[in-house]
Amino acid sequence: MAAVVGFLELVESAFKPIADVVEHLTISGDQKAQLQQLVLQGQLTAANQAANYEQQLLEARTKVILAEAQGGSWLQRNWRPITMMTFLVLVVCDSFGLLAFRLAAEAWSLLKIGLGGYVIGRSAEKVAVPMAQAVLEHVRRR
Repeated sequence: MAAVVGFLELVESAFKPIADVVEHLTISGDQKAQLQQLVLQGQLTAANQAANYEQQLLEARTKVILAEAQGGSWLQRNWRPITMMTFLVLVVCDSFGLLAFRLAAEAWSLLKIGLGGYVIGRSAEKVAVPMAQAVLEHVRRR
Protein backbone atom coordinates (compact mmCIF):
# COMPACT_ATOMS: atom_id res chain seq x y z
CA MET A 1 0.00 0.00 0.00
CA ALA A 2 2.91 2.33 0.62
CA ALA A 3 3.79 2.14 -3.07
CA VAL A 4 0.26 3.14 -4.03
CA VAL A 5 0.19 6.02 -1.54
CA GLY A 6 3.57 7.15 -2.92
CA PHE A 7 2.12 6.99 -6.41
CA LEU A 8 -0.90 8.99 -5.25
CA GLU A 9 1.42 11.70 -4.00
CA LEU A 10 3.17 11.65 -7.38
CA VAL A 11 -0.18 11.95 -9.19
CA GLU A 12 -1.22 14.76 -6.88
CA SER A 13 2.04 16.63 -7.44
CA ALA A 14 1.63 16.22 -11.20
CA PHE A 15 -1.89 17.66 -11.10
CA LYS A 16 -1.12 20.42 -8.56
CA PRO A 17 0.38 22.88 -11.07
CA ILE A 18 -2.68 22.45 -13.26
CA ALA A 19 -4.99 23.00 -10.29
CA ASP A 20 -2.99 26.09 -9.27
CA VAL A 21 -3.27 27.56 -12.77
CA VAL A 22 -7.02 26.94 -12.80
CA GLU A 23 -7.32 28.56 -9.36
CA HIS A 24 -5.64 31.74 -10.58
CA LEU A 25 -7.52 32.07 -13.87
CA THR A 26 -9.71 35.13 -14.23
CA ILE A 27 -12.79 33.45 -15.60
CA SER A 28 -16.32 33.04 -14.33
CA GLY A 29 -16.95 30.92 -11.26
CA ASP A 30 -18.84 28.33 -13.28
CA GLN A 31 -16.04 27.93 -15.79
CA LYS A 32 -13.48 27.69 -13.01
CA ALA A 33 -15.57 25.05 -11.23
CA GLN A 34 -15.86 23.04 -14.45
CA LEU A 35 -12.09 23.15 -14.98
CA GLN A 36 -11.45 22.19 -11.36
CA GLN A 37 -13.83 19.27 -11.77
CA LEU A 38 -11.97 18.13 -14.89
CA VAL A 39 -8.64 18.28 -13.04
CA LEU A 40 -10.10 16.29 -10.14
CA GLN A 41 -11.57 13.72 -12.54
CA GLY A 42 -8.15 13.32 -14.18
CA GLN A 43 -6.55 12.85 -10.79
CA LEU A 44 -9.19 10.27 -9.78
CA THR A 45 -8.73 8.41 -13.05
CA ALA A 46 -4.96 8.26 -12.61
CA ALA A 47 -5.33 7.07 -9.00
CA ASN A 48 -7.89 4.46 -10.04
CA GLN A 49 -5.56 3.14 -12.73
CA ALA A 50 -2.74 2.95 -10.18
CA ALA A 51 -4.94 0.98 -7.81
CA ASN A 52 -6.01 -1.36 -10.63
CA TYR A 53 -2.39 -1.88 -11.63
CA GLU A 54 -1.37 -2.66 -8.05
CA GLN A 55 -4.27 -5.10 -7.75
CA GLN A 56 -3.19 -6.85 -10.97
CA LEU A 57 0.36 -7.14 -9.64
CA LEU A 58 -0.88 -8.66 -6.40
CA GLU A 59 -3.12 -11.09 -8.27
CA ALA A 60 -0.21 -12.16 -10.50
CA ARG A 61 2.01 -12.76 -7.47
CA THR A 62 -0.77 -14.73 -5.82
CA LYS A 63 -1.17 -16.93 -8.88
CA VAL A 64 2.54 -17.74 -8.90
CA ILE A 65 2.55 -18.69 -5.23
CA LEU A 66 -0.66 -20.72 -5.58
CA ALA A 67 0.77 -22.56 -8.59
CA GLU A 68 3.87 -23.41 -6.57
CA ALA A 69 1.82 -24.46 -3.55
CA GLN A 70 -0.34 -26.75 -5.69
CA GLY A 71 2.60 -28.10 -7.70
CA GLY A 72 3.30 -31.77 -8.17
CA SER A 73 6.63 -32.09 -6.40
CA TRP A 74 7.39 -31.66 -2.73
CA LEU A 75 10.25 -29.27 -3.48
CA GLN A 76 8.09 -27.06 -5.70
CA ARG A 77 5.51 -26.71 -2.92
CA ASN A 78 8.00 -26.07 -0.14
CA TRP A 79 11.00 -24.16 -1.46
CA ARG A 80 9.73 -20.77 -0.24
CA PRO A 81 9.01 -21.91 3.34
CA ILE A 82 12.36 -23.73 3.46
CA THR A 83 14.16 -20.62 2.22
CA MET A 84 12.43 -18.39 4.74
CA MET A 85 13.16 -20.83 7.60
CA THR A 86 16.81 -20.89 6.54
CA PHE A 87 16.92 -17.10 6.65
CA LEU A 88 15.18 -17.12 10.02
CA VAL A 89 17.83 -19.46 11.43
CA LEU A 90 20.59 -17.26 10.01
CA VAL A 91 19.04 -14.11 11.49
CA VAL A 92 18.63 -15.69 14.92
CA CYS A 93 22.19 -17.03 14.86
CA ASP A 94 23.49 -13.65 13.67
CA SER A 95 21.54 -11.82 16.40
CA PHE A 96 23.08 -13.98 19.12
CA GLY A 97 26.57 -13.86 17.60
CA LEU A 98 26.59 -17.59 16.86
CA LEU A 99 27.92 -17.21 13.33
CA ALA A 100 31.61 -17.06 12.51
CA PHE A 101 30.79 -14.00 10.39
CA ARG A 102 28.21 -11.22 10.44
CA LEU A 103 25.47 -11.20 7.84
CA ALA A 104 26.09 -8.62 5.15
CA ALA A 105 23.64 -5.80 4.53
CA GLU A 106 22.70 -7.51 1.27
CA ALA A 107 21.57 -10.58 3.22
CA TRP A 108 19.25 -8.42 5.30
CA SER A 109 17.91 -6.78 2.14
CA LEU A 110 17.32 -10.19 0.60
CA LEU A 111 15.50 -11.28 3.74
CA LYS A 112 13.26 -8.20 3.64
CA ILE A 113 12.44 -8.75 -0.02
CA GLY A 114 11.85 -12.47 0.43
CA LEU A 115 9.71 -12.09 3.51
CA GLY A 116 7.80 -9.19 1.99
CA GLY A 117 7.13 -11.09 -1.23
CA TYR A 118 6.13 -14.22 0.65
CA VAL A 119 3.77 -12.46 3.03
CA ILE A 120 2.33 -10.14 0.38
CA GLY A 121 1.79 -12.96 -2.06
CA ARG A 122 0.02 -15.08 0.53
CA SER A 123 -2.35 -12.32 1.61
CA ALA A 124 -2.85 -10.43 -1.66
CA GLU A 125 -6.40 -11.58 -2.27
CA LYS A 126 -7.52 -10.40 1.17
CA VAL A 127 -5.81 -7.03 0.84
CA ALA A 128 -6.44 -6.01 -2.78
CA VAL A 129 -10.06 -4.86 -2.50
CA PRO A 130 -9.73 -2.90 0.79
CA MET A 131 -6.52 -1.34 -0.53
CA ALA A 132 -8.23 -0.15 -3.70
CA GLN A 133 -11.07 1.29 -1.63
CA ALA A 134 -8.61 3.06 0.67
CA VAL A 135 -6.77 4.55 -2.30
CA LEU A 136 -9.97 5.90 -3.81
CA GLU A 137 -11.05 7.30 -0.43
CA HIS A 138 -7.63 8.94 -0.01
CA VAL A 139 -7.94 10.62 -3.41
CA ARG A 140 -11.51 11.76 -2.75
CA ARG A 141 -10.49 13.41 0.54
CA ARG A 142 -7.87 15.54 -1.19
